[in-house]
Amino acid sequence: MDIQFQTLNFKADKKLLDLVTSKLSKLEHFYDKIIDANVYLKVQKSDDKENKIIEIKLNVSQTTLFVEEKDKTFEIALDKAEDAIKSMLIKYKQKMTQS
Repeated sequence: MDIQFQTLNFKADKKLLDLVTSKLSKLEHFYDKIIDANVYLKVQKSDDKENKIIEIKLNVSQTTLFVEEKDKTFEIALDKAEDAIKSMLIKYKQKMTQS
């Protein structure tokens, strides 16, 4: 799966990008027709401690799945996003096998 990264208001280190790549690669176990993913990592300038935002656009065979999560660290936001996109993938796969 091809993964494109975009970062806003900060420079992402290799460790974070490798973690995202690793987690997204595991999604192929749930649905093997994933085309690519666009990952947006943002740091929102605010007083709120939960200012790390991750957005994932997952392009699958006939649609695009999207999830956005916000938390105090990218790792926590990534875990939430991974859970959300995994359940979307499973639902999408069930829908595709029924039709």
